[in-house]
Amino acid sequence: MNQLLFVLIISFFTDLSKPIAFKSESNFSPDTLKWYDQARKREIPIAIYQPKTVKKTPKQRLVIFSHGYGQNRGGDYLMYSYVTEFLASKGFFVVSIQHELATDSLIPSTGKPQIVRRPFWERGADNILFVIHELRKTHPELDYHQITLIGHSNGGDMTALFPQKYPNIVHKIITLDNRRMALPRTAKPQVYSLRSSYQPADEGVLPTEEERKKIGARIITLANTKHNDMNDDATDEQRKEIQNYLLSFLND
Repeated sequence: MNQLLFVLIISFFTDLSKPIAFKSESNFSPDTLKWYDQARKREIPIAIYQPKTVKKTPKQRLVIFSHGYGQNRGGDYLMYSYVTEFLASKGFFVVSIQHELATDSLIPSTGKPQIVRRPFWERGADNILFVIHELRKTHPELDYHQITLIGHSNGGDMTALFPQKYPNIVHKIITLDNRRMALPRTAKPQVYSLRSSYQPADEGVLPTEEERKKIGARIITLANTKHNDMNDDATDEQRKEIQNYLLSFLND
């Protein structure tokens, strides 16, 4: 009897020592696809998150997510499930793009970021445009008048560049601590950004207080969130705060 009790106690504490996986609020897996841009000879992996309902929602709002820099290891488009699955559970049609491929060159670690990283942001913006065009063919029922782009870090820089390279396509952009590419100084698209509390953006990236008032931009600093805390490594408290802000921005 004592031996059995000892085994049960050991098993209990062993289970407690295991990391607790994040529980998805939407309780579904994404549909992963590999699209191919024939014009650029480039494969573009995507993940589609949508509620598992038989009936399609008319004029469903589209959110396109771009991940932070992952050094071409792959799979980064699936590492923000607390954002993508959460927004899908709230009725949005969410697409996450894998921007980096194993065959790509790495982002230069020296030189002025606005110059040496610009081609990578340009490629990301082209990926986003291609995905929008393909979605128009495969999902014509979506609301293409209210497209929102969301991106973290390097993906946020792509997100900031997109409406400046391809104007009059997206309705809102939301960046999660992009630090290099200047945010648009325009009222359309609407501009939102969540900032980390530890790593400042480069000079000129964020609009001044006067510019924010003029264009209606919302720039919010998260007091307890670092730059690298914005993917699925975020704590439950960080996730909830980011989710609440994103939903507020989308419904603004």
